[in-house]
Amino acid sequence: MVVAEVTESELDGAELLHRLGDNSDGAVILFEGRVRDHNGGRVVVRLHYDAYVGMAADVLQEISREALALTGASAIGVQHRIGSLEPPNVSLVVAVSAAHRRPAYEASAYVIEELKRRLPLWKREEYADGTSEWLGGHTPEAGARGASTIVRGSE
Repeated sequence: MVVAEVTESELDGAELLHRLGDNSDGAVILFEGRVRDHNGGRVVVRLHYDAYVGMAADVLQEISREALALTGASAIGVQHRIGSLEPPNVSLVVAVSAAHRRPAYEASAYVIEELKRRLPLWKREEYADGTSEWLGGHTPEAGARGASTIVRGSE
């Protein structure tokens, strides 16, 4: 089972965990990525996330299915928020259910590392001094599925 969503709504890790797994799963873990108030020695007051929403959801689904196949975990839920977020808002939730702890931890780590590498999502940091900067992100190749549908989170 996979739940993969990109949303402007507030994330609720407990609710996502509740949607996963069954009685045969002895390990259930939750990772929350939160907006922090600093980066590179600068005070961060806000992050703004933009994404190709449809494509991003597809990529999250693909990454989650790969993690299930590689680790043997039972279920993965991953949600990424877009729009403007302030510290300590939650921007990412990864929930994993598995029979044992090792597959749960491995699946969670795989999802996080791969979405950092492949997700068509960009973030702009806004600093206390009034400046801002776009950081990283993955731009899909021209002609890629959904590549023309960028959705900017509300500011």
